[in-house]
Amino acid sequence: MSAPEETPAAHVPPVPEVTPHQRDAVWRRLRQRPAAVASAAVLLALVLLALAAPLLAALEGQDPTTYHDGLIDSARGGVPLGPYGGISGDHWLGVEPGTGRDLFARLLYGARVSLLIALGATAVQVLVGLVVGLAAGLGHRLADQVLSRFTEVLTALPTLVIAISLTAIVPADFPRPLLLVLVIGLLGWVGTSRIVRARTLALKKLDHVAAARLGGSGPLRVARRELLPALAAPVITYAAVLVPGNIVAEASLSFLGIGVTPPTASWGQMLSTATTWFRADPMYVLLPAGCLLVTVLAFTVLGDVVRTALDPRERSRLRVGSRAARTKRIAAATVTADATREKEAAV
Repeated sequence: MSAPEETPAAHVPPVPEVTPHQRDAVWRRLRQRPAAVASAAVLLALVLLALAAPLLAALEGQDPTTYHDGLIDSARGGVPLGPYGGISGDHWLGVEPGTGRDLFARLLYGARVSLLIALGATAVQVLVGLVVGLAAGLGHRLADQVLSRFTEVLTALPTLVIAISLTAIVPADFPRPLLLVLVIGLLGWVGTSRIVRARTLALKKLDHVAAARLGGSGPLRVARRELLPALAAPVITYAAVLVPGNIVAEASLSFLGIGVTPPTASWGQMLSTATTWFRADPMYVLLPAGCLLVTVLAFTVLGDVVRTALDPRERSRLRVGSRAARTKRIAAATVTADATREKEAAV
């Protein structure tokens, strides 16, 4: 088996350490983009609502686990009484069909669980990807070869089937949120490791990194002092892109019935039970689906804006595009002015 080629790394430009001045410039660019500001505002509001879930549920006078049998119509199979899924002054978003549990409280607590799982899985993916990528990039060629082949094999595996199998064989008393964090995180770190490996192979050729290695610094010291500061920007950018995918992964596993189980609420688990009530109570489907859509869209837009702000190649493309558009506008204005002068001269 031949040694792994380092050709991909040759196309990855060295990433300088992000200085405080550059960080300030990035924050300015983010604040100047309406999409980034709107997405950040939505996510901040969502996080605050999730953190304040007990307080807001107490303000409503409800909780996510209490059954209200008197608010559902048993003769119709458990459909909520009242308009729009049982919306009232006591239940601001109605009640859950079949159980009568308060939907407002369950949505808030479901946001806590869904965000916790997504962010926890992202942290696992970034941590494992950093370790494997740095080990492959800084280690011996044999270690790079073994780790690279291992990541290729893991990429070829059907991750959804593996996730379903793992969640099915784990004992029922194991905490499901923690299980989902581990399953999603340990099956999704390959992209991070490839980015870190490619950047590491490019960065270790720089003079200051080579000098540190020749000076007797060990791999851990080189990684901590020389590489991690330069890897921060691409890793943060990729992590911002991972979060919405992890939210969807948690929702998908819970939707299939192998994720979070009742009475614990999550948006995916609510959607799983809501599909059978779509005709009788559309609000029960639309509320968690709308929350998922808005959250994933906000994370996706913010991740794209962060990538554009932190990636110098993206900024160069934007500058080139803006200069080209400005040149076209100037050329069009010049042609219009020349045509106007010719008409005036003819008159």
